[in-house]
Amino acid sequence: MTLSLPLLLLLGAWAIPGGFGDRAPFTATAPQLDDEEKYSAHMPAHLRCDACRAVVYQMWHYLAKAEAKLHTPDSGGQRQELSESVYTDVLDQSCTQTWQGYGIREVNQVKRLTGPGLSKGPEPTISVMITGGPWPTRLSTTCLHYLGEFGEDQIYEAYQQGGGALETLLCGGPGGACSEEATVTRTEL
Repeated sequence: MTLSLPLLLLLGAWAIPGGFGDRAPFTATAPQLDDEEKYSAHMPAHLRCDACRAVVYQMWHYLAKAEAKLHTPDSGGQRQELSESVYTDVLDQSCTQTWQGYGIREVNQVKRLTGPGLSKGPEPTISVMITGGPWPTRLSTTCLHYLGEFGEDQIYEAYQQGGGALETLLCGGPGGACSEEATVTRTEL
């Protein structure tokens, strides 16, 4: 009986300690969503801080991209301000985008929003993320809520201050989505 070289290598890997045969299989399950997470039109309270950080990231990204278009070789590296009509349009676009790439997953038995701008802390080896469904609408609604609450002028001023000023404005402060008072422990009814 003659075995081909690839088959011999594969069989050898199973026989060698530390080969493919000694590894524990990876398993992951989708997060089990409760009725609020499945059906509510609003962002569940325990995910509002993550949602706020996603909104901050997207607003920052859209504004930075718009400012980058203003830079010309003769501007000498000077940061140029966006006009009111431009930053108003840009902020509106940041809220009405498709919000693709965002969803929910469970990490260490805690449900978290995940997507661009939200990867903080240790990442699990393997996880399942649920995208689509109500999440894009909820994120868009959350973003539009902040535009209405703070206004484009105040948001753009915070963006211009750099650092975490925009996150502090939208998510921090008393009663903000990421403040200590807003971090509520969930209890089942």
